[in-house]
Formats: sequence, C-alpha cells, structure tokens
Amino acid sequence: MSGSLGLCRIGDTMGWTEDKGLGIVRWDLEREYGPVCRNSMRSQRRLQAIGQEIRRLPGLTISGVLTAEELAAAAEQCGLRFRQRLFSPFVTLWLFVWQAISPDGSCREAVLRLFADRPLDDSGEAITATTGSYCRARQRLPVALIVILIGRVGERLFRRLSKAHWWCGRRVKIVDGTTVSMPDTMANQARFPQSRSQKPGLGFPLARLVGVFCWSSGALLAHATGPCKGKNNSELGLLRGLLDQFSAGDVVLGDRYYASYFIIALFWIRGVEVLFPQHQRRTSDFRKGRRLGHGDHVITWHQPKCPDWLEESLYHQLPETLVIREFRNGRRVLVTTLVEPQQASVQALIALYQTRWHCELDWRAIKQVLAMDILRCQSPDMVEKEIAVHLLAYNLLRALLLEASRPNAMAPRNLSFKAALQTLLAQGAWLWLGKQRRGVIDALLARLASEQVGDRPGRCEPRAIKRRPKPQSLLQPPRAEARRRLLQQQHARAA
Repeated sequence: MSGSLGLCRIGDTMGWTEDKGLGIVRWDLEREYGPVCRNSMRSQRRLQAIGQEIRRLPGLTISGVLTAEELAAAAEQCGLRFRQRLFSPFVTLWLFVWQAISPDGSCREAVLRLFADRPLDDSGEAITATTGSYCRARQRLPVALIVILIGRVGERLFRRLSKAHWWCGRRVKIVDGTTVSMPDTMANQARFPQSRSQKPGLGFPLARLVGVFCWSSGALLAHATGPCKGKNNSELGLLRGLLDQFSAGDVVLGDRYYASYFIIALFWIRGVEVLFPQHQRRTSDFRKGRRLGHGDHVITWHQPKCPDWLEESLYHQLPETLVIREFRNGRRVLVTTLVEPQQASVQALIALYQTRWHCELDWRAIKQVLAMDILRCQSPDMVEKEIAVHLLAYNLLRALLLEASRPNAMAPRNLSFKAALQTLLAQGAWLWLGKQRRGVIDALLARLASEQVGDRPGRCEPRAIKRRPKPQSLLQPPRAEARRRLLQQQHARAA
C-alpha cells in the first residue's frame, strides 16, 4: 500500500512512481477527462502546477480515495488559480483537515505540523511558527473545492460497497438535520441569526445543516448549510436542494418531520422509496384501506393545497394521490411507499427503521468527536469553510474504516469511529514525517479492524447526565455592559 504524500495516492494503484508522478498525473487526466489537458498550454501548465503541489503534500495516505487526478479535476472544476508559495491551496487544505481532527485545533499547531520535519531554515535559524500567512491562505481557499471533494469522497465510498451491504437489493440513504453555533460577531449574526428566544448580546449565531448519509458506510454523500431563520431555510427547505443526490431505486430513511405529502411526492416522481414515522398531525385509521395484516394496511393520501414555498407549475406536476403503506411498530406508526408485501415484509421494514439512529451517531461523531458543535471562525465565509473541512475530515476517516473492514468482510459501521481518530492521531507523526510508511499504514488498518463497536441490541438509556456541572453565574446583560458595571464597582471600592 505505497502512498503519495498527502491526500492523494501516487503508488501502486495507478502504477505511478515518485520520479514520474507529474507526467502520469497529466496522462491519467487526459485519458479520463479528454480535452481538459489538451485545450491549451495554459491548462497544461496549470495542471502541472497542481501536480507539483500534490507531490509536496506531507503525510497521510487515504488508500486511493482521493487520487491525484481527482484533486486536479476538482481544482479545474472550481476554477482554482494559484501561484507558487509555501501555503498553496492543497497544503492549506491538508493543514486545515489536520486542524479539524486535532484536539487542539489551533492554527499555531497546524503551522508547527508543517515544519515538523524541518525545524531550521536554510541559514540554520529556528523557523518561527507565525500564523498570519496560514490564516490568509485559509481565507483564499475556495469553499467550492472542499464541497466538491466531500461529494467525490462520499460517492466513491458509496460505490465501493458491494451488494452484500445493501438492504433487500436496494441502496439506503439516511436524511437528518442538526445545528451548530459559532462566535458572536456582527458578521456571523447577519448571516446566521441567533434564536428568537435569546436576548440580543446574550445568544450565539446558529447555522442549520442537513446531511445525506450512506446507510452502510456512514459516509456523508451531500449536505446543505443555511441559517435557522428565513424562507426555505428549514430542514425541508434545505433537503429540497439535495433531491438530485437521490437515484431511482434508493430507499430514504428519516424522522417524522419529513413525512409530509409533498416531500414524499418529490421523492416518488424520482423513483425513490421512503420509510418515515407518521407525522404527529396525521392520524391513521386501520379500519380503512386495503388490509394487509394486523396493524398493516395500504391507504390513499390526497394532495393538499399548494403551499407558499412550492411553485404552481411544480405543484401541478405532482401526483394528486399517493398510495402509502401504514403499519404499526409498537406505539409508533410507520409509513412507506413500499406498498406490496413482496417488496418488503413488516419485520424487514421495522428492522430497517431501527437503524435510522445511525445518522444521529454520525452527527455525534462530527459534532462531538471532531468538535464541530461550537465553531471558531469569526466570519460567515470562514464558518462555511470550517464546516466543510470538518465534513471532509469525517469522510476521510470513514474511508479508512471502510478500507480496514475489507480484509475481514466486516460491516464498516461495526468499527469504532472514535478509535479510528485516536489511532490516527497517535500514529500521525510517523505518517506526517513519511517514515516506514508502508508498514505504519498496514499496522494502522489492522489496528482499526480490531476496534469493533459492541453489539448491544435493544439498548435503552435515559437522555440525561449524572454529573452536575460546576455552578456558574449566567451572563444576563451583554458582556460589554457587564464589564462596564464591574469596572464601576472596582472604581467605587478604590475611592
């Protein structure tokens, strides 16, 4: 498993060598993408520069998930232009990814990591870890490049899975949303307003995310980001912008929030099946419809009036009725468009729905294990980049787990995500310095395969914590006002 330096793989997968890597990068791009390399000398020079930057990247091999030609194609797709400098876009991106997975997460640590194998400059003086150039390079980094790479990694992992990891011969995707907070700056408040329940100066800006996860591998296939206020910024509004990520024959899992007539109809016209809990405002009468069994029937839903967010032309393209199967799962009612028992039994559908909680664990891995719950950046543009880099780091770690699960034919979700992060950070210095790369990576994958998640079916735990936090006074007025009052009190005591 010889690998390139950095995110790409320049090794035995494509028959590349270190000395001829640049020429092979150009040849593979030409073979796969055709005229992209032959249009002009300018395109060739640009791709040569990208190839040189890719070969400079120090560190980790992700087993061919992001190849050199894909990185170059993503740069070409987003129109990336750059000149030769220390913090090039790919070096900056790679440091940003390590910054996302590091517990410290500071820019200083990222810069120190770059100079880990070169503590002295050419004159023998110690290299200072100033962060100004790196921070400016992060600002120049296009967010479109990161988003493209997230989709490419997720799609690659999705297609690597064999049919043995499908459900009843179908590919399953899970949809869910979450929120993240960020520093309270005027720019962040303007783009991502705080909750209405919080007083001005006491809250924090909130961003809403909706993600589409692979049911089998946990990879993030697509995501959408927006504020928590405004039209078309709800979870359903963001999901409507991701509908093109679904293909005919897919099955979508989600919570009861998505069980609306129009969302199901938009999936139905694309040939996508759904499995949701019944919405709390809709009642189910099992005395009606075509009875399939106890607490199991097929019923017809009728199209409601056109909502404000739906265009009139699209409203008339949607079906006037939907044939829906409703069945009981204890006290919960589930609805699906797989209406025939030959397509899926009730037991199979219930077992599938019980795995919907995987997406909650995926968001927990992103927000708590990778510490994306509270962001650090001070501007909205950098906030979006920070979110995208965390999601890219998550997909790269999922790629490692998928690669580790292959030799023993294990399910990728049976391997611990947190253990993968801990193992990667423990061996990161060796990977970064490029020492014993082949043996270290083989040992890394073997160790990841041994870290399996315990099988605890039917686990039930209260969603509460036992340890009480230390009592701290809550900030009631804005911080500037509280600081002014405190200074007044100190001056009064001094007088």
